[in-house]
Amino acid sequence: MSLTRKLLRLGNSVEALEAAKRAIHLSDSVLRLCLTISHLNRAMYFACDNVLWAGKTGVISRLDQHKWSQRSFRYYLFALILNLTRDVYELHLLIENEERCRAAKSTSPPQPSTTLLAGHLSSPSSPAASATNALPVMFVWLRRRLHLLVTVLYSNPPLLLDLLKNSCDIFIPLDRLSIYSTGSGFVGACGLTSSVLSILTMVHPWLKLKP
Repeated sequence: MSLTRKLLRLGNSVEALEAAKRAIHLSDSVLRLCLTISHLNRAMYFACDNVLWAGKTGVISRLDQHKWSQRSFRYYLFALILNLTRDVYELHLLIENEERCRAAKSTSPPQPSTTLLAGHLSSPSSPAASATNALPVMFVWLRRRLHLLVTVLYSNPPLLLDLLKNSCDIFIPLDRLSIYSTGSGFVGACGLTSSVLSILTMVHPWLKLKP
């Protein structure tokens, strides 16, 4: 069973390299950079995992398993950081697009935040009053941004699932590399959540974020 699992991991390395070859032709430079390097790091992670298996089975003698384990998790962590960067970038693009669509459709008077901000800037007041008036302006702005964020994520389930999955996965290498220790229970819960989300994308392929 262990041999079969490692052979499948070897297939994952090949698949990651093929995905990197496809990603390098993307037109968007940010996506091209993030996805290409992420797939290459995934391939290295799986390769290191196979080296560890070879050391445990005696195929490679005198292998420093701790060193190779740390190396594999560093590749895994870097791949996840790039995946999260890609998610945030796509989320930023979608939010900007949603804002443009709302601005194009809007025929209403200026937003309350704009009115409050204009009054705040134009009317003379003391520093204390200025600080007090800035609070409702900031609150309205934050509420508007939060509502926009929720709307975009609700309208794009593949991006939401990928963001959640990568956010859960990143705690695993952070804990194994002792960068941010969270405990085995929390790491196990994150791994379980990530697995469930992965199963969802396999059962419903339209939930998988593309490219």
